[in-house]
Parts: sequence; structure tokens; C-alpha cells
Amino acid sequence: MSLFDLARGTLFRMDAESAHAATIQMMRRLPRMSARLMRADAALPRECMGLHFRNPVGVAAGLDKNGECINALAAMGFGFIEVGTVTPRPQDGNPRPRMFRLPEHEAVINRLGFNNKGVEYLCRQVEHARRDCVLGINIGKNATTPNERAADDYLHCLQRVYALADYVTINISSPNTKNLRDLQQGDALATLLQALSMKRDQLAVEHGRRVPLAVKLAPDMSAEQIQASAAIIADTELDAVIATNTTLSREGVAGHRYADENGGLSGKPLQNLSQRCFEQLRSALPEEIPMIGVGGIHDRESARQRFAAGAQLVQVYTGFVYHGPDLIESATQGAHDAALAETA
Repeated sequence: MSLFDLARGTLFRMDAESAHAATIQMMRRLPRMSARLMRADAALPRECMGLHFRNPVGVAAGLDKNGECINALAAMGFGFIEVGTVTPRPQDGNPRPRMFRLPEHEAVINRLGFNNKGVEYLCRQVEHARRDCVLGINIGKNATTPNERAADDYLHCLQRVYALADYVTINISSPNTKNLRDLQQGDALATLLQALSMKRDQLAVEHGRRVPLAVKLAPDMSAEQIQASAAIIADTELDAVIATNTTLSREGVAGHRYADENGGLSGKPLQNLSQRCFEQLRSALPEEIPMIGVGGIHDRESARQRFAAGAQLVQVYTGFVYHGPDLIESATQGAHDAALAETA
């Protein structure tokens, strides 16, 4: 039994959110020990968004919301780290309990609601972090900010994190902030992305470097919605699309005692839905816009499928909870498998 298996056994005796908090504290206080417990050695360099990645497997936003564990996560062997989602002001998120583990399905349901300590706190953590991999910062809006003023929150966060991030992700796809997903469609999406793109151009001049912008989308859109959103994204010339966030569907977990809990489902049951959405987006987007796959990636084969569908990079979170650092290596092997098949 590995050290990770021993640690997971202890953590799985806690409720899901308490286990997550304990893990964050351990990684924050003992980054070197955490890395020794959970170190992967996976090398497969990739270029994406004009950035160099030591391997194509990253940790998705949500695991380290406040940027407190960057040192430990970087030392574990991830090719890149995405911290956040962060909002302009600190917020508690939704009432507890709000996170539920479904181990029979290698899944999690959460309705956290962008709980975080605010963008100023995150920036202080990033400023003091030592890392040797790409860092993305995922930005959102406060729950009390109406959608009509959502751009104000995203613009505030973009300006604050710009100098610290290698890339910035616009999160408009969490199901746990009321009406947030309305920003994925139509005029709301176009207005938001245009405002952020213009602000990025201004900041690029001020800072002397152009920070890539990505947008993260949900897996629950219809084919028509995917086509419409892809057209808007293409018009605003974003640097990447991340697909997908969690789902409101309960396909694959029906009958589980937590299946009726509100919130987004992540993990293995999300794989097929996320894969379909990814493929539809890849088909609808111009080839020059890279895509990052996330959602249900839990082994070598699920990673291979996402890379075969056109992902330049992938991210993991729930799969990492269940499988630990071995998933970094197996997902990297999946990228290698897809590349071999393409050249065969």
C-alpha cells in the first residue's frame, strides 16, 4: 500500500469538505513532505497559448481556491496549476453541508459557491510562491453581483491578477452561483468577453506582455447553444477554451443517497457527457483556438480520448482525489498514446 493510499484512507473517514481542508493545510504547511508523499515524474513537453508546459496534465481550478498550495502542487509533478476560482471580495459560499463524496462512482457533488478569501489574499499567496510550472488564475464574480454588472467583477480580478498569472481563465460555468451560466450565451457572453479582451489588450501594453485568456464552459449546453457560444468565442479571439465544468445531470449516479443533492457532479460519471461536449466544441471552434480538456478524466484511457478529440492539455481534480499522483503519469501516457495513434 502506498503512502497516498494510507493518507486517502484517513481522509476518506472525514466528510468531503473537512478532508479537503485538511489536505490543503497539510500541503500548505508541509509542501516538501506533501511532494514526497505524492510525487509523479511525467515529462512530455507541450506548447499551448504561447506557453511551455513540462507535461500536458494540470490541476483544475477548485482544488486550491486561494493559492495556498502552489509550492506543493508544483513539486508533485503537475505540468501546470490553475488556482481559484477567486472573486473580488471574500465570500463564504453556500451553507454546509455542500460537498458529498460518492466513492462507489469515483465522483463528488459540490455546491460550494465560489467560497474563497478574495483576490487580494490570493495575490499575496501567489507573490510568495515558488514554482517551476505554468500558473493559471481562474476568476469569477461575487454571488451578490448581478449579472448586469458581472463584467465589473471580472475586470477587477483580471487587472489585479494580470501581473502574476501565466494565463487567466474566465469561469462562467459553475452551477453553484445563481444565474452564472446565463453568461455563457448570447449578448451576455459577447459583452463580457469583449470587455475582458479589450482590458487585456490595455494591460498587455502597460505590462509589456500579453497574458492569454481562456474561458471555461459547462457540459450541459445543447448542441445549438454550443454552436452559438463557439461563434462568439471565435469572434473575440480568446486564447483557449476549457471544457468542461461540473454537470447538473445525475446520469450514472441515479439511486445513490446523495444523487438528489443540489450542485455540480464531477468525477468518473461526468466523462462521457464532458467528452461529447468537448468534441462538439472542438468541431465548432476554429482550429487555431486550443482546447483544454477537463471533466471525468480518471485514467489513461479517458485522458487518451480527450487528447484524441483535440485537447492540447488536460486538467484533473476529482480523479486526483481518488487516484493521487499516479493519475498525472497515466494521463500523460494517454497523451502519448493519442500522439502515437495520430502519427501511425
